[in-house]
Amino acid sequence: MFNLTLIAIIVIILLIAIYITLYNGLQKAKVYTEESWSQIDVQLKRRNDLIPNLVETTKGYAKHEQETLEHVVQLRNQLTSIPSDDHAQTMKVSNQISDSLKTIFALSENYPDLKANQNFLKLQEELTNTENKISYSRQLYNSSAASYDQKLLTFPSNIVAKIHGFQKVAYLQTNETEKEVPKVKF
Repeated sequence: MFNLTLIAIIVIILLIAIYITLYNGLQKAKVYTEESWSQIDVQLKRRNDLIPNLVETTKGYAKHEQETLEHVVQLRNQLTSIPSDDHAQTMKVSNQISDSLKTIFALSENYPDLKANQNFLKLQEELTNTENKISYSRQLYNSSAASYDQKLLTFPSNIVAKIHGFQKVAYLQTNETEKEVPKVKF
């Protein structure tokens, strides 16, 4: 009788320990996913802080490109007003900013003085580095989301996840225009 009680207590303690381990694993994966999104947010803020400097530097050289510059500022302002939990809209506007920045960088080819301007070159380099960091952060987020979502779907952690209401997170998608094959002309 004593042995059965001892075995039952050990089994219960073991089950509780497994449950706690699974729950903590889910929490860690969730926090890591949230932290990964935070890294994207930090890089987007960094880019938003650099954009006004780039626009001011470019304005003097490209007066008739004012529409492009205003569009970038408009998108930047729109990005700062999106709720922090709306990841899809944030990335949609962020992709539009990236496309617009490419247009501004292309302007430098038409304006040799702008192309030689040290402030412009420094800002262009900073923004290019930031764009690379945003790309890396997006990859990290998707990897974190995959790991977290995998825990939500696999046994036995899926039972714990269902009990505590853990929800899947969406992956960040590539803009459809970026998937198109570039046209190369010689």
